[in-house]
Amino acid sequence: MHVVITGANRGIGAALAAAYADLDHEVTGTARGADAAHPLDVTDPGAQARFARALDGRAVDLLICNAGVYPDKGHDLTSGFDADTWAAALSTNVTGVFLTIQSLLPHLARAETPKIAILSSIMASDARAPGGSYAYRASKAAALNLGRNLAVDLAPEGIALGIYHPGWVRTDMGGGEADIDVAEARDGLITRFDALTLDTTGCFEGWDGNPIPY
Repeated sequence: MHVVITGANRGIGAALAAAYADLDHEVTGTARGADAAHPLDVTDPGAQARFARALDGRAVDLLICNAGVYPDKGHDLTSGFDADTWAAALSTNVTGVFLTIQSLLPHLARAETPKIAILSSIMASDARAPGGSYAYRASKAAALNLGRNLAVDLAPEGIALGIYHPGWVRTDMGGGEADIDVAEARDGLITRFDALTLDTTGCFEGWDGNPIPY
């Protein structure tokens, strides 16, 4: 199986890349920056085209759209959430997901049972709205909506797509007070990705398999 993971240089992305490599799968992990083994700025259409060409026609069995940013963490309503912060959240967390999927559709079509996993967040759910983090929440809700609609359009092509909350994870983004460690999130997500089929396409689930309300 060939697994492509965006944002694989740290945190959950790096953990997933290492786990799939340990399972003897071929892993292509991307990261921003020219010094990355597989450089990819997910917001840049030119970079997306170059990355797709570099795959040289290989099938992609599982695409994990993990690259994301949380640029408004700690922002205050009266002084934060400037336009650049909104642009950063939306361009990476939404546009970047779409461009990655769009550019790799020919590679996914070459796989026998292709799958796409979008890492969103429980913060995307209308049922969880305690305030704050407006740019991040809005971008993750948009990624959820994007995934739900793509699942409909890609099902006739045989491509299953799921949207997942990785948990509140102790990473640079999640912070040291988070609920679970990277290993628990990683193992749970891999189980969810394995279970994804065309029968469950469009699902929004936590790493633990629990469905999340939209």
